[in-house]
Amino acid sequence: MSARALSFTFNDTNALRTAWMPLFERGGLFLPTRVRHRLGQRVYMLLTLPEEPDARPASGIVAWISPSGMAGQREGGVGVHLDAEEQVLREHVEALLA
Repeated sequence: MSARALSFTFNDTNALRTAWMPLFERGGLFLPTRVRHRLGQRVYMLLTLPEEPDARPASGIVAWISPSGMAGQREGGVGVHLDAEEQVLREHVEALLA
């Protein structure tokens, strides 16, 4: 399984709140994408968080797949479980959403 790179900008905290997946042990993000992924696939991300000018790199594993049109989702995508090394990112996101 090859690694994939995803880039996503969260324009505001509502968008970030919608994407945040606290059910994952280390937190995770749902990212819309049309590219096919597989469960367990490593993903590298460039994330631009609300009110931050620069994207920050992050990594994780695909733990959720939602095809287009499933479960009321207009757009398909993947849920990425953040790597343990992304604890600073997780804490930052949780602080933004608090």
